[in-house]
Amino acid sequence: MYQAGLVLEGGGMKGLYTAGVLDFFLEKGIDFANIYGVSAGACHMTSYMSRQKGRARDVNVDYLDNSMYCSFKSLLLTGDLFNVKMCYHEIPEKLNPLDFATYRKYPGKAYSVVTNIKTGLAEYLQVKDVKKDIDMIRASASLPLVARNVKIGGKLYLDGGIADPIPIAKSIRDGFRKNVVVLTKEEGYVRKPASKLELTLLRLRYFRYPKIAELMAARHHSYNETMDYLYRQVENGQAYVIRPKHPSKVGRIEKDKDRLLELYQQGYDEAAAHYESLMKYLEGDK
Repeated sequence: MYQAGLVLEGGGMKGLYTAGVLDFFLEKGIDFANIYGVSAGACHMTSYMSRQKGRARDVNVDYLDNSMYCSFKSLLLTGDLFNVKMCYHEIPEKLNPLDFATYRKYPGKAYSVVTNIKTGLAEYLQVKDVKKDIDMIRASASLPLVARNVKIGGKLYLDGGIADPIPIAKSIRDGFRKNVVVLTKEEGYVRKPASKLELTLLRLRYFRYPKIAELMAARHHSYNETMDYLYRQVENGQAYVIRPKHPSKVGRIEKDKDRLLELYQQGYDEAAAHYESLMKYLEGDK
């Protein structure tokens, strides 16, 4: 196991890229001391830690035609675009079981990044037992407007990407001089401001929790500033980045299986292309 942090950005179904990268890591036996998963990144880290190559890919493509997996029907009936019962219980417990025992044996630690909707601050919840702690994963992936708030320990949470989309600073604060960061946004990506309509809906929906709309209004600034910080860490040797070399046609909510599989393969192939330089980075003295 490498004494390094692994940081996994979210991105909805664009996370199939991350699934491909992690499956390559599984093949090569690459383990990390700490893993920080955001949204889709938190979901995919569970299959990586349970050593189930291909599972994250299959979970994302096998149920696309099921209206209770991800649909506006689910949103209308339950308040969640991604159906909670199916995504966080039926699939990992019955349909495509997660190997919970193997997950618990993973030699490192896993953290699900969430946003406290009252304080507006990111919190990093350690996921020791993914079956018992599944709501930590769910909270990290609960997008505002299309998911219900998730209550854990008396606090309410939403998607971790609202407050800390790329928790490289957290990993460095935790003492890691080397960090591998897997992004789902292509090279050259710059986040744009949220639309006026989206911000209006956020203010209405979360009127009791104004920090959410405030964070979303400033999200493009904070994201782009985080990227500037990440680039500086790459220059000083504290970060190694794997990200798509070109944009994909996959949307955050994607239903095209072929596009998703293509993005997964892109992640796998690009991780393989990084392998030699990644090993030099992880095993080097700096």
